[in-house]
Amino acid sequence: VQLQASGGGSVQAGGSLRLSCTCSRRTCSNNAMGWFRQAPGTEREAVAAIGWGGPTALYADSVKGRFTISRDIAKGTVSLQMNSLKPEDTAVYYCAGRRDAKISMSMTTYTYWGQGTQVTVSS
Repeated sequence: VQLQASGGGSVQAGGSLRLSCTCSRRTCSNNAMGWFRQAPGTEREAVAAIGWGGPTALYADSVKGRFTISRDIAKGTVSLQMNSLKPEDTAVYYCAGRRDAKISMSMTTYTYWGQGTQVTVSS
């Protein structure tokens, strides 16, 4: 399974970006997916996750109300809409997929990883 993240860039604080993840083998459509990020000198952290059954979306407290994760089954993509961006959102963002549909914010439960896309928010 291959994942490809795109949509990163540089914006000013308060701006918006939309990240997109494409998958092979319909993973984006059928499996639980997540977005994670890693800033320089820090550990990778969960940002948002989407699954099937139970809660359909979960968010880190730091992004609740600003970020929205969604999937387009027809296109086979998972997106992360990021609004009201802050300088502390600056990081490399990764999309990831699980082998099943169970939603999770635990990085260790994800098997498939994309290559990451850089998001830079300036003040």
